[in-house]
Amino acid sequence: MRQALRIHPDSRCTAATHIEVEVARPRAENVVVHYFVTGRLGDLRMPPLVDTTRTDGLWRHTCFEAFVCASRSIGYYEFNFAPSKQWAAYQFASYRRGMSVASAIGTPDLQVRSDGTCYELRASLELGGLPDLSTDVQWYLAISAVIEETSGRKSYWALAHPPGKADFHHSDSFALELLPV
Repeated sequence: MRQALRIHPDSRCTAATHIEVEVARPRAENVVVHYFVTGRLGDLRMPPLVDTTRTDGLWRHTCFEAFVCASRSIGYYEFNFAPSKQWAAYQFASYRRGMSVASAIGTPDLQVRSDGTCYELRASLELGGLPDLSTDVQWYLAISAVIEETSGRKSYWALAHPPGKADFHHSDSFALELLPV
């Protein structure tokens, strides 16, 4: 089932009018996140496609994100997916602390497509080998997107926003629950 990402109250965006996401856990160790963006796609700053490679700093431009944890009281993982098919994965020991590259994860399967009216990015992640993310428990996810327009303006979208400035790492953002399969 598709769910709508909401734009942060302090953001403004004229290029993307609607962002939806479908999230599935087809196997205990796998999660698939599928983003759908509609609007004036020509006004979105979208980097050209490259080979699927791990790259830092993707959140500075148009980027789709998923945060995953097994418990809201311990660490979590952040995954970034750029329209270029570049990606990143980080582990945090606690809220914005103890960040390190999540090197135990393999390259995600990233697929992108656009028909001129809808842009799609689909990311399939194998998470079975990650410490602190047991496959036999419920996972909590924060799903978000940073959208950059050709003007340089950025907007911040998420399933849930905590009070105050946009903060995808905040525990209130982990609004989606996935049961083990």
